[in-house]
Amino acid sequence: MGERLDLRGRTVLITGAARGIGAGLAHEVARRGARLSLVGIEPELMEAVADEIRATNGVDVIVCEADVRDRVALAAAVERTVAELGGIDVVVANAGVETAGSLQNMPAAEFDRVIDVNLIGVFNTLQATIGHVIERKGHLLPIASAAAISHTPSTGAYCASKAAVEALANVLRQELAGTGATVGCGYFTFLDTDMVTDAFHRPLTTALRAEMPKALATVYPLEPAIQRLADGIEKRGRVVAYPDWVRGMARLRGFLQPLTERLIGRKAADKIRQAEADERASS
Repeated sequence: MGERLDLRGRTVLITGAARGIGAGLAHEVARRGARLSLVGIEPELMEAVADEIRATNGVDVIVCEADVRDRVALAAAVERTVAELGGIDVVVANAGVETAGSLQNMPAAEFDRVIDVNLIGVFNTLQATIGHVIERKGHLLPIASAAAISHTPSTGAYCASKAAVEALANVLRQELAGTGATVGCGYFTFLDTDMVTDAFHRPLTTALRAEMPKALATVYPLEPAIQRLADGIEKRGRVVAYPDWVRGMARLRGFLQPLTERLIGRKAADKIRQAEADERASS
């Protein structure tokens, strides 16, 4: 862990900044004095976030429309950020999507979409910004998930993508040793975001959630997670986790996965097979 990172006057680039974690974090780091580059595929929503931040915090904010899967567009967003805001100190690779479905029945294109956004998009974001962050001795923070630690039926694409993001963070942290730049990784369970709300309206996710222990199935408020993220950036934290017990999951992962399979796997798998059969019958 390096010297504490004072966000005042620093430039923070956030992908997936239109809503959820990205928008919430943008507001919080702006409150702490950071300038912002908001990157994503929903420019109208990002402009609304930017206008609110300018009105309440008076900091510089730019909006860059770019899909993290598009390396050319992402490079242009990075170049514009450096040109207009003077550099990049912090990168939060947050853009992500989810899906649900058994590996047997999931359309291959849907699996590819999740991997492309959640994994390849994070790689693209990190690779496009690493040099700038090293130059400023800043911090890189890819967002993984508790799904990187505990893997449940119907979440194969999401778990695979987030476990791979965790691996990227662990590798990059070692590769940047001695540069002054630092690398963290974010781990969260279900937070009160649009993505989670949409997921819980689907039969497959409902079937899985019904078999989860209450702590895992609960939807947690977004604001404490945002505060934890901003604090983690300032502290250059290796792990940023919310709720607190998610950090414990990471420490117990060798014990946790067999327990997950025992407590959740069979019952949830039966319900998921039935839910998929019902979906096919109704389509």
